[in-house]
Amino acid sequence: MNKYDVIIIGGGILGISHAYHCLKAGLKVALVEKNQYNQAATVRNFGQIVPSGFDNKWQQFGRESLRIYQHLQEEANIGVRQEGTVYLASDQEEMGLLEELAEINRNHDYTSVLLNKESCLKRYPRLKSTYVKGGLYFPEEIIVDPRHAARRIIEYLVQAHDLVYIPNTCVKAVNKFNDTVTITTSALEKYQASKVILCSGTEFQILFPEIFEASDLHLVKLQMMDTLPMKNIRIEGSVLTGWTIRRYESFQECPSYASVKAKEDEHSFYKKNGIHILFKQSPDGSIIIGDSHHYAPVNEIETLSFDTDNSINCFMLSQAQRIFDFDDWTIRRTWLGYYCQCAERDIFKETIDEDIHIITGIGGKGMTGAPGYARQNVEQLFSINQTTSY
Repeated sequence: MNKYDVIIIGGGILGISHAYHCLKAGLKVALVEKNQYNQAATVRNFGQIVPSGFDNKWQQFGRESLRIYQHLQEEANIGVRQEGTVYLASDQEEMGLLEELAEINRNHDYTSVLLNKESCLKRYPRLKSTYVKGGLYFPEEIIVDPRHAARRIIEYLVQAHDLVYIPNTCVKAVNKFNDTVTITTSALEKYQASKVILCSGTEFQILFPEIFEASDLHLVKLQMMDTLPMKNIRIEGSVLTGWTIRRYESFQECPSYASVKAKEDEHSFYKKNGIHILFKQSPDGSIIIGDSHHYAPVNEIETLSFDTDNSINCFMLSQAQRIFDFDDWTIRRTWLGYYCQCAERDIFKETIDEDIHIITGIGGKGMTGAPGYARQNVEQLFSINQTTSY
């Protein structure tokens, strides 16, 4: 039986990122995924890599992720497009927050550019002048196609770094005896490693359910949609709007944030459904629009309906139509996304018997924060210092 330095369970971006850094450190790594490739949050998101939306701690992880994604693009063409991120203010309060964040960015040495109304309209010709007051642009930020990027990274790690990828495999048990951790699959196959890292996403019932049951983890349900491909329209990068300005963590550092939030109607439809409006154009010309957020603790996840709420999609579409002027708003498809996050912590990290590590609950920070966070976490878990500069 082959023994690995580390087995990572879960082929989402958090598991892939840990595999990547373990391989860069010279470790023998196996990555186990219950599907052929991940089908959860890693492939159901916008593919927006936006450190600009995070608090300072996670912005640093996100900026490291930008460097890692760019390195992977050079090595394996994972579909990175450096087209920047823009936050569009719809009123003077939101514009004030953008101006305050621009000053914070200067102090953090993170490039951002304030845009007036005319500059926004020039950069985004289909943007409605009745909506926008101004914007804040982050030129270093990138987008990827989430439905393909993770798969391409795994294929690259297999070919170039000898990753052992074990798909279509459900792990039903993880046990440690002496200095060896053994995982047992549903097919009763066994694999051994010095360490196991469990990046289980929203799977709470198979491995260590009692730990998840006692945790502060919450499941988050999101609704998203995309349009038919629009070849005559070009929207660059990530487009985030006024409600995003009022929601994202980075703006909570702004001096006027509390007073702006205090004026909001807590009983409004968008607040009750956690809605903020984002746009990103996919390579085929379709435009992703979303999203909403509903929450339930781990021991009450059945309270989150598996249905798509059409009233939410109709509302999001109507708000999107206030922002952009498209020729055809026909919706091609809608879907649900799920991720988990902690109520009190910024990520869920538990260690069992020194060599079994659970890492999940990264929330909506996964695509942006996971590669940078995993580098630090691997260095800590294996007491190494990676000197690679991306």
